Order: sequence, then structure tokens, then C-alpha cells
Amino acid sequence: MKFHPMKDGYIYTSGSDGTLSCTDIETGVPILLMDINPDGWNGPATWRMLYGMDINSEKDLLLVADNFGILYQIDIRSNKKTGEPILIHKKGSKVVGLHFNPLNPDLLISCGNDHFARLWDIRQLKPGTFLGELKHPRVVNSAYFSPRTGSKIMTTCQDNRIRVWDSIFGDLSYPSREIVHSHDFNRHLTCFRAEWDPKDPSECLAVIGRYISDNFNGVALHPIDFIDTSNGQLVAEVMDPNITTITPVNKLHPREDILASGSSRSLFIWRPKEEIDSDEMTNEKTHKVSIYTVQNGKQQKGKFVDGNDDDDDDFPSKKKGKSNTTPSKIVTCPADAKSKKSRQK
Repeated sequence: MKFHPMKDGYIYTSGSDGTLSCTDIETGVPILLMDINPDGWNGPATWRMLYGMDINSEKDLLLVADNFGILYQIDIRSNKKTGEPILIHKKGSKVVGLHFNPLNPDLLISCGNDHFARLWDIRQLKPGTFLGELKHPRVVNSAYFSPRTGSKIMTTCQDNRIRVWDSIFGDLSYPSREIVHSHDFNRHLTCFRAEWDPKDPSECLAVIGRYISDNFNGVALHPIDFIDTSNGQLVAEVMDPNITTITPVNKLHPREDILASGSSRSLFIWRPKEEIDSDEMTNEKTHKVSIYTVQNGKQQKGKFVDGNDDDDDDFPSKKKGKSNTTPSKIVTCPADAKSKKSRQK
């Protein structure tokens, strides 16, 4: 889902039925912009689903991609298709992520299950004309430019690695860092995506849910991790003893200290304790949220206030395996993480 950049009352949605719609939030009436399955269901071999989507407000352009490696373009002024569909990833592979550079609107990054993330100049979008490609060993769940300068790239891969490139103008053959983190998963889960904190001026802080569970006071919980991507260390863990499900979807507010998380069929909103105390003093039915920060290798618990999945998957970072031969720096999170003062939820 994406909000219209000039009209807050409209939202664009794409889905596995192959449709792209623009919906008036007040009336709830959708306008169908594109249907890539006009003939309906004719079997899995021909059924197209829409995955990655992003909007370029400076170019009045919406891009959306499907599970066959094809990119489609929509002019948001007229809400009509423009240009021809373009093959941007391996034919027959899902394009799961699209992201425009926040400072250079001509620069686009895409990623998919063909194990690549690719940089594009949208002024010359043609098959095979990518500016560079970032090779990964497994499916790439997401690829994002850093939110302020757009000079960094962060990807989340199914090999339990978060990769960071410190400069899009340098050598993209290998990442600057590989951060070991548990987010590989089996089926029936939304894929994990490490997201930048848009408020962080250093462009180092990221948030991502954790797949593997930890024992907190006798309860198996799947924390939401805040990670310093400059060194791979764990800054904070966000959890609630009543939330035992996995939380793969997490989004930080662009201006406020608010985190929205999707877990199973529920949506949770996290805020700092002091804000809730002042806003909800009269509300007797509050929920206690535990935030564990790591200090000198020991977990310390602090009480905050707020509004049965399988965890037996193996975590490769905790096993001895074949060594990584790339020259990028590999760091492990959350093992042996040191504390760092933060303003996280």
C-alpha cells in the first residue's frame, strides 16, 4: 500500500490477484487502474501477482512489479498505464521490492527471488540496462536506500543476513557489512524486512522482527530488534509477554517515536512510556510492554506501557558452517551485543 503523494485521502493498493487500485479512503470506493489477469484464472503457470511497488512524486510515476519479473508504470496524474512492461529481473522470478532514491528521483533499486538487487536509472529503463547489481546467495526480501541522503543501501536476505553498502558510488561487488540476524522462515509468514529509522540523522538505526524465539522469564518470545547497522550491534529489543507470535512487519513513524507492528492477525502500536503516561492518565486499562536492552551481555528489563508460531527453525549463525569468503565485514546480532543509549520504544 502507498498513499498518494499529493492527495492524502487516496491510497494505492496492489495484490496477489494481479490488480492495482486507487481507493478514496473516505468513501472506500476503489478505482481499478490495472488488471494483469483480464481473462481470470487459467492455472498457476499464467497467473500473475503484483508484489513490489513504489511512487516517485517528482516524476508523477508509480511503479509496480509482478511474479514474472515484469515492471509496470502508472502515471499518477491520470491514473493510467504508461510505457511498455519491462523485464527487470530473471524471467519467471518475483520482483518483491522497489524503492526510489529519496534525493535522486531517477535512481531506483529493485530486488527479487532471483538472488539479486539491481540499481536502475528510470530515464533509460530497458531490459539489462541496470547500473549495477548486488548479488546475494538467496532470495532478497527487501532493498532500501537510506532515508535522508540516499547514499547507503540496506538489504535483507533469506540467508539470515542484513547487508549494508555504505556508498552507492563505491564498489558494489561486496557489502560493507553483513549482519547476522535470525529472519529466515518457512511458509505462511510475511517475509522479514529490515527498515531504516527515517528520524535517525546518522542513517544507522534499523528495525526488524526476529524469527527465532528467546526465553524471557519462562516465556518464549520473538522480539523486535533495533540494530545499529554501523557495527551490527543490538540497541534494543521490543516485546510484550502477551505477544508470543512472530512480528515480521514493522514500520517506524517518519516524525514521531511510534512503531507499528504486524503480528499474526493483529496490529500493535508502540510508544515511549512518558508519552503514554501523559496521554492516557485516565485510562485504567493499560497494557504493560517489556523492553529489554542489552547491557554488558546481560538482559535488563524495563516496564513500558502500551496499547503460536513454530520457532524450531535452525539458526545458521549459531552453528559452525562453511566460512564466508567475501571481503565484507561480518558481524553478529544479537550475540555479544553491547548496549547503546537510544530513544527506542
